[in-house]
Amino acid sequence: MAKQEIKLLNDESFEQEIKQGITLVDFHAEWCGPCRMLAPVLEKVADEVSGKARIVKLNIDNSQQIASTYQVTSIPTLILFKDGQEVNRLVGLRDADTIKEFILSAETVS
Repeated sequence: MAKQEIKLLNDESFEQEIKQGITLVDFHAEWCGPCRMLAPVLEKVADEVSGKARIVKLNIDNSQQIASTYQVTSIPTLILFKDGQEVNRLVGLRDADTIKEFILSAETVS
């Protein structure tokens, strides 16, 4: 199976990246322990949902405006977008199965 690259977003690329399809955005920071623990979990899930959804990361320290727009107050926060609209969010460390189900749940959102 092809390894899906987890793209790092910034203020300029954010809107463009989430506007089509299903995208999970990991709002994180370098200094956040749980965020670092979540990274390998997201890499595993990215491979499993490849072709159905994408996983991207946004560093809240570098993109405070977007973090503020989406009212991200604690990290890690995972926000699920479908065609540019937020459909759901998870806050805190989660396991791969939970995240995968969470992502795939967006397929049924119209």
